[in-house]
Amino acid sequence: MNIDRRNFLRISGMCAASTMLLPQLFSNPQSLNTGKFTLLRRNVGYFTDRGGTIGWMVNKEGTVVVDSQFPESAGKLIEEIRKKTDQKINFLINTHHHGDHTGGNIAFKDIVEHVFAHENSKANQMRVAKERGNEETQLYPDMTFNEEWTNKVGDETINITYHGRGHTDGDIITHFENANVVHMGDLMFNRRFPYIDKSSGAHIGNWINILDHTVGKFDEETIFVFGHSDNGFDITGTKEDIKAFTNYLEQLMLEVEKAISNGKSLEELKKDMTKVAGAPQWQGKGIERSLDAAYKELIEKE
Repeated sequence: MNIDRRNFLRISGMCAASTMLLPQLFSNPQSLNTGKFTLLRRNVGYFTDRGGTIGWMVNKEGTVVVDSQFPESAGKLIEEIRKKTDQKINFLINTHHHGDHTGGNIAFKDIVEHVFAHENSKANQMRVAKERGNEETQLYPDMTFNEEWTNKVGDETINITYHGRGHTDGDIITHFENANVVHMGDLMFNRRFPYIDKSSGAHIGNWINILDHTVGKFDEETIFVFGHSDNGFDITGTKEDIKAFTNYLEQLMLEVEKAISNGKSLEELKKDMTKVAGAPQWQGKGIERSLDAAYKELIEKE
C-alpha cells in the first residue's frame, strides 16, 4: 500500500503552519527530530521525532499505531513501517486529543482502517480544531469507546481502558497484552513538569488515582511508554517511574494547599515556588502550568 507522496506533502505543508499555534510545552526535548524507531518486545516498539511518543505494533497479520505526532513525523513513521510490511494499518489509536498526538492523523488518511479514541478525546479534537480554524487538516476518530475495549490483531491482544479525568478528560491506557507493553500517553511525564489541561477537563486528584491503579494492575515485567520525558531521562520505564510521578502530583497538591491555607495568592505562589520540594527531580521550565492547575482545582474544590 503506497502513500500518495504529492498529496502527503501538500497536507504536511498545511499542517506545518497549523502546528505553529501549538505551545512549546507539546514538544519532547529528548526526542526532537530523532526519527528513532525502536523495538521493545515481541513486535511492539516506540517511535520518537517531535511531540508525544508514538507506539507501534507490526506482526504478520496487521499493524497498530498509537498516536501520530505531526504530519512530518507521521510520514517518517510510515516509511519505517513500510520497511517491515506492506499490509494495511488496522488501527491508529489516539491517547488523547492534543495536537502533538493527533496532528499527524491526516498522514494516515486512506491507509488506515480505523482511527480510535475515547469519545471525550474525539469531542475535544473537534472542538479545538473548530476554535483554531484548522478542521480541514484533521482526521477524526471513526471509532470511539467509553470504558474498555479489547481487540486482537494477529497474535497480539490490545486492551484499552479509560479511568476518568486525568491530564484531560479523554486520556486512555493502551496495553499490548502479550508483549506486556503499556502506552501511557500524557498520563506520564517522566521527570518533566506536566501540562495539565484544565480547559479539557483535567483533574489532578483523579490523575493520582489513575496512576495508583496502574501501579497495582501491571506487573514488574511491564514496560511503560511515556508521553514525554525531560532531557536525560528515558521515554520508557517501570512502575517505579510511575510512582515517582505520582509523588510529584501528590506533593504539588500538598504544597499548593499549604500555600492557600497561608493566604497566598496564585501570583505570590508562582513567584515564590520554583520547584516542588518533595519531588526535586522535576525541575526546569514549566512549573507554572502545574501551579495554575493545582490552585484552580483546590480553590474551586472540584
